[in-house]
Amino acid sequence: GRFSRQAVVSTQSTGGRFSRQAVVGSEGISAAITQLFEEMDSTSQPVMPLVMVKMLHMTIPRFAEKGEQGGFQQQDANECWTELMRMLSEFLPGEGSTTSETVRKSFIEQYFGGESATSLKCSEVETEAATESVERWTQLRCHINTEVRYMQLGLTMGLKENIEKTSPTLGRNAVYVKTSLVKRLPSYLTINFIRFFYKEKESINAKILKDVKFPLEYDAYELCSPELKEKLAPGRDQFEDLRQKKIEHELSGKGLENKKLKKGEKQEDEKERKYHPHSFEGDIGSSNSGYYELQAVLTHQGRSSSSGHYVGWIKHKENQWIKCDDDKLSLVTDEEILKLSGGGDWHVAYTLLYGPKRCEVWEEPVGQDQQAKPEEAKME
Repeated sequence: GRFSRQAVVSTQSTGGRFSRQAVVGSEGISAAITQLFEEMDSTSQPVMPLVMVKMLHMTIPRFAEKGEQGGFQQQDANECWTELMRMLSEFLPGEGSTTSETVRKSFIEQYFGGESATSLKCSEVETEAATESVERWTQLRCHINTEVRYMQLGLTMGLKENIEKTSPTLGRNAVYVKTSLVKRLPSYLTINFIRFFYKEKESINAKILKDVKFPLEYDAYELCSPELKEKLAPGRDQFEDLRQKKIEHELSGKGLENKKLKKGEKQEDEKERKYHPHSFEGDIGSSNSGYYELQAVLTHQGRSSSSGHYVGWIKHKENQWIKCDDDKLSLVTDEEILKLSGGGDWHVAYTLLYGPKRCEVWEEPVGQDQQAKPEEAKME
């Protein structure tokens, strides 16, 4: 929800003037998304995203390909997501001062963009120096094989891989070991499960149905470089301090006292809470703790990327999610979301979107005894 609101603000301020013109490309896509969000905000009825779909077809013709029966062919939803992010990145300006050394040019780079420090070392020639570089990305890949049962292992597998490229020392192709460590985490972390592979015999992108568990809360700490881990420490300490204070509060007995409130008084959970910033100062849209909460899931039901059905699952509030199956909406629980991990012909998680886990600013709850003290002192 927070991203969509910010995106609307950004596109309204920069792309609204294109909404009535057939501008193809990143400008047109930004304007079409703005119009779509505005229509959705103005009604509780289903909205037909006709302008958005037409603009997408005009901008990326392959998404407009039709089958033998004349209907639009099924397309890969993650490819569509990647293209939309790329085009929005080209058009939506970033927030904050452009004079900052850490500022990123676009809103997408700030809130969805990560960076990894990579090293490429030839495994066949020890004397050939490693090549160091920085790669930017908007999603991490979860690799799946017979060993992977949990998302974390699939992600760590992607940190080290073998690739083949020309060796300047040998003058031929050689095997290189590529290692990567995350040096910048975004506030919103997108994870793509690599579930499709090309089957030459059937000439289709077949699907890996294997059950791969994913968490409702995720800690990306183990993917990070030593420098980033050190930088994340203060933000992570805030969560630990909050946990300790809540434990101390409950052990003191005040937690039970505060639940016995007079009529008309608000429970502590209902009061407006304050939160610590979830980004580093001077780096808008970054994550300063590495802690995330699952916000949305995109699932695929079917056996290949060219067929089947996509469904969106969006977190509404604690233990309540909205299942978006075309124009049919229904409420589901955390338990049902965790069943989207695969293993059969049910909806299988294909792309996950994690948002920042926010750390509450601790304020000692005021109990009845504490509220009475000022009156008692006045009477004396």
